[in-house]
Amino acid sequence: MTRILVSLLSSLAVGTAAAAIAPCQATPTRGEYLAAIMDCGGCHTEGALAGKPDSALRLAGSTIGFGAPGLGIFYPPNLTSDPETGLGDWSEADIVKAVRTGERPDGRELAPMMPWRSYAVLTDEDALALAAYLKSLPPVRHAVPPPTGPDEKPPAPYLGVLQ
Repeated sequence: MTRILVSLLSSLAVGTAAAAIAPCQATPTRGEYLAAIMDCGGCHTEGALAGKPDSALRLAGSTIGFGAPGLGIFYPPNLTSDPETGLGDWSEADIVKAVRTGERPDGRELAPMMPWRSYAVLTDEDALALAAYLKSLPPVRHAVPPPTGPDEKPPAPYLGVLQ
């Protein structure tokens, strides 16, 4: 009787665990899934850095930046397909290169806060899926402040990194 009860409880636990995992596997695209687990929205969504993410500006950049000693202040850019304020003019290859090497199409290096060194190990398939997802985002017009030099007055709030 005890063995039957243990077997029944084990089956129930495995079934419950499988049911809990199943919704996580139902992501619309691989790229969307990757953007979620890479927490792109944690920096690139307006209000997220203040604990109040604005869903209307999801992945459209942030007006709260990061200060790096000696380098200046960097504001997370718009990742939507908007051609003026986002990645609209970037190709998928441009996005893959930036995510993997930290280099923008204009040759500028991404801000040191962007963890591209960790993302450099993405497989070709995953890097392309992420780029395709970002290119598929509807354009959201949302300009963020430009990078600010270390001796310039910041145009918007920022989080500081102390030495």
